[in-house]
Amino acid sequence: MAKSLHLTAFMRPVSLHTGAWRYPGSYPDANFNFVHLKTFIQKLEAAKFDAFFMADHLAVLNMPVEALKRSHTVTSFEPFTLLSALAAVTEKIGLAATASTTFDEPYHVARRFASLDHISDGRAAWNIVTTSNPDTARNFGLDEHLEHGERYKRAREFYDVVTGLWDSFADDAFIRDQESGIFFDPGKMHVLDHKGEELSVRGPLNIARPPQGWPVIVQAGQSEPGRQLAAETAELVFCSPRDIAAAKALYADIKGRMTAVGRNRNHLRILPAAFIVIGDTIEEAKAKRAKLDSLVHYDSAIASLSIALGHDASGFDPDGLLPEIPDTNASKTGRAQVLKLAEQEKLTVRQLAQRYGGYSGLAFVGTPQTIADEMQAWIEGEASDGFTVVFPFLPQGLDDVTERLIPELQRRGIFREDYEGSTLREHLGLPRPVNRFFA
Repeated sequence: MAKSLHLTAFMRPVSLHTGAWRYPGSYPDANFNFVHLKTFIQKLEAAKFDAFFMADHLAVLNMPVEALKRSHTVTSFEPFTLLSALAAVTEKIGLAATASTTFDEPYHVARRFASLDHISDGRAAWNIVTTSNPDTARNFGLDEHLEHGERYKRAREFYDVVTGLWDSFADDAFIRDQESGIFFDPGKMHVLDHKGEELSVRGPLNIARPPQGWPVIVQAGQSEPGRQLAAETAELVFCSPRDIAAAKALYADIKGRMTAVGRNRNHLRILPAAFIVIGDTIEEAKAKRAKLDSLVHYDSAIASLSIALGHDASGFDPDGLLPEIPDTNASKTGRAQVLKLAEQEKLTVRQLAQRYGGYSGLAFVGTPQTIADEMQAWIEGEASDGFTVVFPFLPQGLDDVTERLIPELQRRGIFREDYEGSTLREHLGLPRPVNRFFA
């Protein structure tokens, strides 16, 4: 029997590509238009996607204004407000949101996700992030960002507190006996009374235990502490390996760490981001990608390329090939990846810059058949359990995936034709956590 894959849709921003809003036929306001977003999620649900995934950022001034003025991510909905509204117009698709452990409090996060899980009848997921962007700190009364290791230390304790708060009540604590006048059983309420190195939270949470027990835990870090946090806590990992070899190494590492900490490796799904561009032929798909990349303004693009190279590229001939680049103290891995891409695709400096200024991660560019071949190779080769789909532009890029790629995956028997359950945990094949206080 073929191994089946899981698919989530990266929907905030609706496309990670800088030029997406300028593509012919696209909705320039897609990132901030509720009518469009409602249509998108309903199409994804009809295609049987596991979840609609919303990243988040807490700062606008996180890049030079000359680049910022070209960005379609400056204005975006707050995730919980949007997902609560979308929960009312969908029935099965999961609703995943990012919430920061650095700039929020555990009680707030526990309460919001418990509410979303109840409102959606068990479809919520929490993407745990420590927030890497230093510009965010200034929006929360801090002059400097917390140190990397300190952020992860807080995140690990934050997770324990939030999940402890979700377990404040036994599943059957709320009797609601009208005759006796007893609303809940106090013997089935637990006061957390957490006092740790980073956090102090009394509890209990003022919300009944979520339908899923806990909303699904998502983690997105690939650093050393990020991988360890994923192994100890995550049930779904969003990551960005650049190729199948790197993905296999990451997959084996995180799953191996799970075994080392006593977790079942089958209780985690690893879903790398995959940028998907579909054409009737491979050449047509490549032409769509080239057109999309060409819509990234050169001034922004060359700045992105300079960062990737660790070397100022502004003086290079835009329409010539990349010249020899001297060694620097910048990331050698990042530099090597630029040089490899330039050589493989024979890209000019302009094309290379626009690729890095647009979207430079893992991409599947081809026909529904060639992309399905690649996806199948990844899941069968233990490089992933599926993918987090990044759309090139909307609505057409999303329609291409739902109307052309999904039927091909279903024809091969590697993607569901219908939902078998109603909760996100059921879609992902994950167990419902036992209440630690009322097992």
